[in-house]
Amino acid sequence: MSYDYFYEEQSEQFAFYRIPKSLFTDERFRGISTAAKVLYGLLLDRVSLSAKNQWVDPEGRVYIYYTLDSIMSDLMCANEKATKMLKELERYGLIERKTQGLGKPARIYVKNFVRSRKTGVQSHENRESGLTEIVIQESRKSNGNNTDINKTNINDTNLISSTDEKGIEERSIYRKYFMNSLSIEALKERNPCDAEIIDEMLELIVDTVCSKRKTVGIAGEQRPFEIVKSRFMKLNSEHLEFVLQGMSDNTTLVRNMKQYLLAALYNAPLTINSYYKSLVNHNLSTGGKGKEIAL
Repeated sequence: MSYDYFYEEQSEQFAFYRIPKSLFTDERFRGISTAAKVLYGLLLDRVSLSAKNQWVDPEGRVYIYYTLDSIMSDLMCANEKATKMLKELERYGLIERKTQGLGKPARIYVKNFVRSRKTGVQSHENRESGLTEIVIQESRKSNGNNTDINKTNINDTNLISSTDEKGIEERSIYRKYFMNSLSIEALKERNPCDAEIIDEMLELIVDTVCSKRKTVGIAGEQRPFEIVKSRFMKLNSEHLEFVLQGMSDNTTLVRNMKQYLLAALYNAPLTINSYYKSLVNHNLSTGGKGKEIAL
């Protein structure tokens, strides 16, 4: 069978299982097989559904049901391999199984490995875990490029979200999604003095992805909505901290904070790597005593 190519933003049409990147990049999990990591993604996908179904124990912990037969069917593997993958995840502390007896399936607790049981503090790795799946069908055109975040005297910041029942529900879904994917609460814990700005960024991101306009004004230029939305869907907590650092370093008077943040967030995924690379090179050349490079 011959399949078609992807064109522009068509990849956004799919629903995805989300496997935390940390499982592949963190040294703690290097010994876990790829198949077991995929299984963790499937288990994680069921957590939000269990929460909606109120499958919560007396201690408030969400559990799921996922039988060996279901795992074998979903991953097209034999009983022995399915059992081995579950034991792998248990050995690394990523899940906990509790038998119930009387022929009932075991409860499976999917562990949030970026959250400490003692402190409750989440790390930077949280950007990949606990995400709410969003399945909202939309079709818009796309195109776009780079911008200058200092062009802040633009008044085109009214993003016009739908206020009907469907629009309100859509906004609620996206807000929950970004609360999780951007680790907003953990971000506030790490940056308590910037809590209000973090909230403002969250609301601005939600307003933007829920906009009903065909274009979004960013730094004086109209960007196709689908490109802007795609860029914002790739944001994580490190990008927000990058923007906060840029605001701290910036010495230019910002006349329109909303427009400044919109442009900074839009540019963050493109500029964060080059910024930190330049900063590292600068510090190496000055022995770490030089002045930091401002955004």
